[in-house]
Amino acid sequence: MNLTILFGGASYEHEISIVSAIALKKVLKGRLTFVFLDAEGNFFHVPSEKMKSNHFSSGEYKKDEILTLTKGGFEKRGFFGSKKLDETGTVLNLVHGAEGEDGTVAALLDFYDIPYIGPRKEASVLSFNKWLTKLYAEGIGISTVKYQVVRIEEERAVKFDYPVIVKPLRLGSSIGVSIVKRKEDLDFALDVAFEFDDEVLIEPFITGIEEYNIAGCKTQDEWIISRIESPKKKEFLDFEQKYLDFSRTESVSEADVDLELAQKLIESFKIIYGHLFEGALIRCDFFVKDGYIMLNEINPIPGSMANYLFDDFGKVIEKLGHALPQQRHIRPDYAYIDRVQSAKGPKTGHAH
Repeated sequence: MNLTILFGGASYEHEISIVSAIALKKVLKGRLTFVFLDAEGNFFHVPSEKMKSNHFSSGEYKKDEILTLTKGGFEKRGFFGSKKLDETGTVLNLVHGAEGEDGTVAALLDFYDIPYIGPRKEASVLSFNKWLTKLYAEGIGISTVKYQVVRIEEERAVKFDYPVIVKPLRLGSSIGVSIVKRKEDLDFALDVAFEFDDEVLIEPFITGIEEYNIAGCKTQDEWIISRIESPKKKEFLDFEQKYLDFSRTESVSEADVDLELAQKLIESFKIIYGHLFEGALIRCDFFVKDGYIMLNEINPIPGSMANYLFDDFGKVIEKLGHALPQQRHIRPDYAYIDRVQSAKGPKTGHAH
């Protein structure tokens, strides 16, 4: 399977996407094509040997071939015409954050009829916005941590006892996240979060919880579920710890969890994935407190695609790439317009 890694984008997670793409270059075998989406919305065909961080930080990527989206894939346009990028194949959406996870890239790929691995539009919208994720989970019977949403122009009042955790509503990688232990520190935490979004999510900070991560996908009638990971952390996974996750290629060991809890976590993952996330490989992060399972967040495009949770990640991607949902193509036949025109009769003109 020809696979095109699409990465970059205009978001606060732009650099994390680059790190993820470099990590996948080490993990995936076979024919890989790398397409970089810069912050200005330009696509560049990056040769595999140039997939190094300084190629992007230095701006050297601007010397690479510019690509244009067209029906069925990318193409190179030159003085003597256009040429299709034959190796496009299936696109792996690895654009983290805005554009990649909010549905923008999905809509583009759908519009141009390009097969891709990644969340579809509806799945992107529901998982990118933490409030909508809560509503989605509630609708399918999955518990979450209690919360409130505060807009930038609203009164800064917290309805929970301290400590609380403050998060930008539409951002990942723990960027802009703070733990607030005293009322006096709330304004500063909100100011930090409002630097990244006009809305924030506030949750009670729960102590004594266990956290478990599961990744996976469904390919036709087969579920592919990763190992269950219990991330080692401080009070919470801060940006630095998560940044290291994005570059991970070494497999992690299975969490020490009893069979009953493992089965409940896997069942919760399957309910969340449902039909909504078909075509994507996602990771769900769960909290467990006294045996009670709560969804923390859905990662529709996890860092380095959570490759470290699978024994044979390449095989997972290949299977998923051959089991992507098909778009319904609508072909108007203009029968309605013809009937209306016939009912009105022939159009007559007036001589002048």
